[in-house]
Amino acid sequence: MRGGVLRVVLLTLGEEYLPKAWSLHGFDRSEKITEPVPGVLIETGDGFVLLDTGFNPALIRDPALYRRFHGLVSGVEARLPQWPGDPLEEELLRAGIGLEAISQVAVSHLHNDHAGGLRHFAGGTPVYVQERELRYGLDNFPEAEENGIFRVDFDDPKLNFVLLKGHLSDVPEEIAPGVFALPTFGHTPGHQSFIVRFDESVGGGGLVFAFDAADLRENFTEEWPVGGVIGCQPEETLEHIRRLRRLAEEEGLVLIPGHDPHVWPKLAGELDRAGGTLPVGYTTEQLFSG
Repeated sequence: MRGGVLRVVLLTLGEEYLPKAWSLHGFDRSEKITEPVPGVLIETGDGFVLLDTGFNPALIRDPALYRRFHGLVSGVEARLPQWPGDPLEEELLRAGIGLEAISQVAVSHLHNDHAGGLRHFAGGTPVYVQERELRYGLDNFPEAEENGIFRVDFDDPKLNFVLLKGHLSDVPEEIAPGVFALPTFGHTPGHQSFIVRFDESVGGGGLVFAFDAADLRENFTEEWPVGGVIGCQPEETLEHIRRLRRLAEEEGLVLIPGHDPHVWPKLAGELDRAGGTLPVGYTTEQLFSG
């Protein structure tokens, strides 16, 4: 067993067409943007870890189910990739592994574009989630569903949830070798971001995956609050944005906003070219440029 992460592969599990104001509080709601739906495959010395799982395709492909569920989320159009199979399964196969190879799963939060693939892991695979996130999703019907958290995606007694009891003041908690969860509540009541530290044998360094604590570059570069929040004011999300940026700067890590249509494919290409790591000295500024 080695002490850190050996390889990272970005998965694009669909996309959403939505007002940019969902990501940037106060932005003109008439301007829309297409954002990628993220997943992250991480290879450690202990096995493969998956961060987030994308949509439940059945709730999109069936017109009645689409109206029933996605029709509740105002102004957001959920889209799957063009291939007919399951996006998560297909993306993992592209990376060279099957679903059965995943030894741990962690979800940033339970929104439908992040938790829709959890059904694949019912039966024993540990699934790391903040306790307050799961409690909100299970105990607040129909409010949670109206906020895009679909109970059908995660209310399964066969899912082996590992409940993290994080607090906003906590230091990151290691959930797998080189993979750390950091509470960033606000976008949802129990949202968490992740820090990924590469093993020294592959060059060291690492990545800070904000997920929906900061959707776009502008959340970081312009300190723009997140638009979509539950139970707090958008301005409160700046605390997490600043904390993630400060952590990345202090440790020389690369910041990754959760849904940026420029940053996500650019980083995916950089990681592919470098065999799942990043060139030594690669910076957030390089990633955000262009």
